[in-house]
Amino acid sequence: MNLLVKNVTIADPQSNFDKQQCDVRVVDGKIQNIGKLTAEKNETVFDGQGAFLTPGFFDLNCVAGDPGFETKEDIQTLTATAKAGGFTGLALLPQTSPVVQSKSQVEYIVNKAKNNLVDVYPIGAISQNREAKELAELFDMQQAGAVAFSDGDKALQDDGFMSRALQYAKGFDALLMVYPENKSIAGKSQINESKNSVLLGMKGLPALAEEMHIARDIFLAQYNDTKIHISNISTAGSVALIRKAKKDGVQISCDVTAHHLVFTEDLLVDFDSNYKVKPPLRGKADVKALIAGLKDGTIDAITSQHRPEEIEFKNVEFEIAHYGIIALQTVLPLLLKAGLEASLIAEKLSINPRKLLNLNIPSIQEGQEANFNVYNPNEKWAYNTITNLSKSANSPLLGTELIGKVVLVYNNNQLQES
Repeated sequence: MNLLVKNVTIADPQSNFDKQQCDVRVVDGKIQNIGKLTAEKNETVFDGQGAFLTPGFFDLNCVAGDPGFETKEDIQTLTATAKAGGFTGLALLPQTSPVVQSKSQVEYIVNKAKNNLVDVYPIGAISQNREAKELAELFDMQQAGAVAFSDGDKALQDDGFMSRALQYAKGFDALLMVYPENKSIAGKSQINESKNSVLLGMKGLPALAEEMHIARDIFLAQYNDTKIHISNISTAGSVALIRKAKKDGVQISCDVTAHHLVFTEDLLVDFDSNYKVKPPLRGKADVKALIAGLKDGTIDAITSQHRPEEIEFKNVEFEIAHYGIIALQTVLPLLLKAGLEASLIAEKLSINPRKLLNLNIPSIQEGQEANFNVYNPNEKWAYNTITNLSKSANSPLLGTELIGKVVLVYNNNQLQES
């Protein structure tokens, strides 16, 4: 397919054309020309006046129901939702049924997602059944296509097991992506510990639970001289710990969810279970610190933390509702609402996630494989039961008008317009 995208502003810090308004021609899946171009015969023309063209987004932290929970989401609906949100790459966490913890299970995901516009990469489990007792088949899974290893939303509590996992992963340069929560401190908490949790009468999760766990992992990564990735940080203290660790030379990286850059615990006053996420929504000072951490390079990447759930697990009392929201379609509007500039969005949502996983990084340059999206930061659209492409509907943003719309996605010589 030959494509000409006209009048777009390039948002790609790697590109010589960054921040320039250009036309981009794609021929047989590659970017042939960038500049002021005239349409040719048999060429699909898209006018992106007022829009940005950026490398396709990549999500480090999302869940598909397949295998085992296809009623929540399957690969087909997941990738359709991803395309609508501007994502051309996804890394899938292993919290399925069965858990993705062997070579054959990794191969199942790889084969199921072939020939799609969206590139799908499995993340294997660190431990068997995510129980932190025995290591899973990490090396075999890497050979089969696993790009990293994680126990998903389950934090590894045993210090010795965590240290051994880091040592083993170091032998073949594997990345462990870990969720930070000290369970003995967290207990059965529901929301952020603050005056708000007292007013609402719910047990609070202190920032200390997250920060103690991160401090432990910093010490273990330093001791074992190996790399580690902290998923979904949410507090100002976590930002400060990781900032210092990086200055001290620790091989540490981290990410934050898009919703933790906008939503705060104040939204819980009506006990809407669609705001129940893990880690919990924090305070305004934490949001400010997270955005500052993105801008100064402390936080490497932004994720969707897409967690589809059936209605019977969310439309219940807050205390028994499952954690999580569907998020792939709403990441961009939230980042724009948070005030992030186009080049920073490209860095944190397109470039760095792939860099962390040692994947090929697309760039808007002549001769490169075409992998990009086009989005209009000012276009308004209704997010509702018609436009929501997920099987699930657990989002507090459903039924609202959002600003910032992906209008075109291109990857693997496939085009999707919306």
